[in-house]
Amino acid sequence: MHQINPPKYVRQILFGLQARSHLAYLVGGCVRDMLMGITPQDWDICTSALPEEVMSIFPGSKPTGIKHGTVTVKIGNRSAEVTTFRSDGSYRDHRRPESVTFVSDLISDLSRRDFTMNAIALSADGMLSDPFDGVQDIEARTIRCVGDPKLRFTEDALRMFRALRFSARLGFTIEYETCSAISECAPLASELAPERVRDELEKILLTTRPETLGVAISFGLLKRYIPGSGWSTPNYADIAKLSRKPLTRWVTFSIMLQKYGYIQSAHAFPELLRLDGRTIRCCADAEEMLKGDAPQDKLGWKRLLSHYGVDSVACAVAAFEVINGIECEKDFKAVLKSGECSSLKPLAVTGDDLVSLGLRGPEL
Repeated sequence: MHQINPPKYVRQILFGLQARSHLAYLVGGCVRDMLMGITPQDWDICTSALPEEVMSIFPGSKPTGIKHGTVTVKIGNRSAEVTTFRSDGSYRDHRRPESVTFVSDLISDLSRRDFTMNAIALSADGMLSDPFDGVQDIEARTIRCVGDPKLRFTEDALRMFRALRFSARLGFTIEYETCSAISECAPLASELAPERVRDELEKILLTTRPETLGVAISFGLLKRYIPGSGWSTPNYADIAKLSRKPLTRWVTFSIMLQKYGYIQSAHAFPELLRLDGRTIRCCADAEEMLKGDAPQDKLGWKRLLSHYGVDSVACAVAAFEVINGIECEKDFKAVLKSGECSSLKPLAVTGDDLVSLGLRGPEL
């Protein structure tokens, strides 16, 4: 087990709560990451203190999720989320509990969490509370739901995507019963907001294991967005060869889906997921460009750049290389590096400049 040493401001919050006779623990992803030797990006604390008590102990705190008992505590220029122990009410929309009840014990709070590896608490003095054997699952590199996996996914359907995202990011295996529950509960994913699905897919897309996207498709989690079954399975793992830029990877993924018959058009898919206009435009442009062959000379590249712009051509080149296995990026970059203009925009002198110099008609 790796040494656990949270930063000073986090310990200050923990000790500040304990000094007023409240229980306080680090919990969730930060504990999991520390156990794995990964530096946490965010710090979450659970406590027996009510939100109003937390805010009275730490002046300047913000009630960022007061309905669910969450307060953001700021120490200097650093912050951590502090949430009161709670149990959740019914989940009628398969996403958020309709109500929460604040409780006094840690175990009740841990029992509502998604996976055993995220249901471990750490006190300020370094003592672990692990009622669901999360440490053992971390050591076994296994993703397992807390309690009944079908119930966990019925409560919050986004947890199915989270399971795949953790698998892709950490290289963990999803255990059998949790996998079976994902397969059974997959239709619930269609009720999730597209933005939430998009965010989870992007996190998977940017890992070193983008092939996990194929697993999501095979489970049926994306039926709302990918209605077809395809005539062949793309090699999604090849996306890992690309730089970790969302634009390039989204375009390549969309082109793959279109080429192999999963979707009708590469731009309609990101539109359904409500991606930004730039990404949608680049998907549409790349789809059009990839209907033909890559340019064979500098003039051909400059014509593409003039018509579609650098972003779209760069994405099309990346997708072309990954999907068709034909190298053309070198020629494309050589044109860019030459500094030669492919459109009027980069020119140092504009028509207005010439007019201001007195040129008219044929002279202009």
